[in-house]
Amino acid sequence: MSWGEPMSEDLQPTVRTRMASVVELASELIRRPSRGGIDPYGPVLGVLEGWLSVRGLPHRRLHDSAGELVGLLVEIRGGLPGPWWTLDACVDTAPYGDEAAWSFPPDCGDVVDGWLRGRGAADSKLAASVFCHIAADLAPRAASLRGGLAVLLDVDEHTGGFGGARAYLADPAAVRPAGVMIGYPGMDEVVVGGRGLWRAALTVHAPSGHSGSSRNVVGAVSRAAHLVRLLDAAELPGVDCSSGFPLPPKLSVTAFHGGEGFSAVPDRCDLHIDVRTTPHFGAHDAEALVRKAVAELDTGLPGPRPTEVTPVAAWPPFRLAEDEQPAAALLAAATEAGLTVRAKTAGPSNIGNLLAGEGIPATAGFGVPYEGLHGIDERAHLAGLPTVYGVYHQAVLDLLDG
Repeated sequence: MSWGEPMSEDLQPTVRTRMASVVELASELIRRPSRGGIDPYGPVLGVLEGWLSVRGLPHRRLHDSAGELVGLLVEIRGGLPGPWWTLDACVDTAPYGDEAAWSFPPDCGDVVDGWLRGRGAADSKLAASVFCHIAADLAPRAASLRGGLAVLLDVDEHTGGFGGARAYLADPAAVRPAGVMIGYPGMDEVVVGGRGLWRAALTVHAPSGHSGSSRNVVGAVSRAAHLVRLLDAAELPGVDCSSGFPLPPKLSVTAFHGGEGFSAVPDRCDLHIDVRTTPHFGAHDAEALVRKAVAELDTGLPGPRPTEVTPVAAWPPFRLAEDEQPAAALLAAATEAGLTVRAKTAGPSNIGNLLAGEGIPATAGFGVPYEGLHGIDERAHLAGLPTVYGVYHQAVLDLLDG
């Protein structure tokens, strides 16, 4: 039987044992703090490496350009020709925030009233455990499968650096996947698209001076505040119904730094600009809009030097049709399991944008219900775990069976 089919009573103990193993591994991962950019990643990846080694699953380490360990790659090679598919789950996490506000330790990794508790329970250590177990399920039957399955267990995701994913894509020994399924939580939606982004750092200049001087000086903070008003007033297009992309572009000023103390008028202020892009308003349009506002500032309220615009990152938007793989396989498996799951285009970016830039289609998000993601008291509800496991298991089988 496949994991997505109804369970007979004699098979239920097997399924319960499997789910207990999934939760046990996820709990061990939660107990190894792995906050992005804060904690070392060796301990959490060591737990996974030990688990994979004991079960004889072929895997190897991934390193970034500086030689830092940024992930593990499990590879199940099929015995028949065909495309490769990838399951991806990050095992670094968001920070804890105010630990005093939590009602339980963020790294407890225990189960209470059917909830797996702790940072990473939802995003995405439970998914990492699920994907490892699916690889273990499929390894004995690899000779009958087409193509292959890779499981990417990456870190440096919550920093925005995506070091693990980048190392995977840059690895000459890795087979380029035909598609990727990313294990974010939430049982009601499969994310099949997302807005792209264009980000830039802006530096506004002005003469420095003393705040008590008789000479009037328009400081950098004042000039930068005027630029923020210009950016906030900039006109962005709405939804282009003809494109089939359901979201409009969006511009946000996300950081503003300048000045120190009270008596000095600063000569520099730095801003961060985040523009979420769409198929009909891309990175080129975003940059043109920001540079237009900067030119208006420098013309109307001149400074000693032109305002500097330094692009930082650009990712394309993406959207899969529901009949494109791997979205089709995941949605079909969910339907077969009796779920009503909608395809969603997300406003926030995710690793799917990075993959889209490489021409690799991806889904992001299908998993158990959750609470507290990136907030306090993060936890994942385990009642739906067998169903979620079954859906991914069936989707992978459908892809590998061609």
